[in-house]
Amino acid sequence: GLAPGGLGGLFSGRFSMPSESGTRTTFADVAGQDQAKKEVAELVEFLREPERFQRVGAEVPHGVLLMGPPGTGKTLLAKALAGEADVPCFSTWGSGFIGVFVGGGGGRVRKMFEAARKAAPAVIFIDELDSIGRTRGTGLGGGHDEREQTLNQLLVEMDGFEKNESVIVLAATNRPEILDPALLRPGRFDRRVTIDLPDREARLAILEIHAIKKKMGEDVKLDEIARRTPGMSGADLYSVMNEAAIFAAREDRKRITQYDIVQAVEKVAMGPERRSRRLDQEEKELTAYHEAGHAIMATLLEHADPVIKVTVIPRGRALGYVYQT
Repeated sequence: GLAPGGLGGLFSGRFSMPSESGTRTTFADVAGQDQAKKEVAELVEFLREPERFQRVGAEVPHGVLLMGPPGTGKTLLAKALAGEADVPCFSTWGSGFIGVFVGGGGGRVRKMFEAARKAAPAVIFIDELDSIGRTRGTGLGGGHDEREQTLNQLLVEMDGFEKNESVIVLAATNRPEILDPALLRPGRFDRRVTIDLPDREARLAILEIHAIKKKMGEDVKLDEIARRTPGMSGADLYSVMNEAAIFAAREDRKRITQYDIVQAVEKVAMGPERRSRRLDQEEKELTAYHEAGHAIMATLLEHADPVIKVTVIPRGRALGYVYQT
């Protein structure tokens, strides 16, 4: 038995047993990443019944690299994998290995892998892999700096798995291009799962998940909100729904209205309204001409996105803006 508390001193990270923590994350909590979910779901089978694969000579894949922009759900997917398979999850972040003392990082990597092997089947999740996994030979410490030692130890541990050991190492990065090629060779992080910013359907699915725990008004149209939020990540959409709930509570409403969510979208996209920012008459006029110019061009140009709002109330760093979807 590994007591979660007992691991605290070994490395900077968290240890969780899905079955013990009443709120288990599963694939039902992950919306809009169907392809990535499918690729990770296969690993659940490996963790649940490795014998089935070993019977035909298949080796358990040990390293999976999750690649995608910040806030797209890489950490969530790793938690869901451990939750679906009902196995312990050891999670840490790249820079968490690197300590004050030289050689400490390598020791922490070793202890973490030892603990996971004892608890197998298990999942190790390393967030921000690029902070230790950058291409070697660029450090100023003559090839012996702390980060390189930590990376070398990680490579050794990845190679040290027995063929039938059911420990899966997931790592997340939003900068795959700077990773050391040795990390990506077969036998290490040779499975790569790309996680993209959600499209409109995916944004709707994500908004619906966040709406479950909130009291929504009759007039709320989440498909309209999904259309208004191109380029937003899952984390942004979580913020939108949370800000909407805060707006509603501040106005003493019992339920969240569409107006609250629209306000929240603008706050997350552009920053808060700055009504205290006093514009003098000339600034107001220049801003009004400027924004009207955007609005006219968007209306006249055939392929421009439709305009849904024009304002000269300052928000974030803008003195005014035209909102298009």
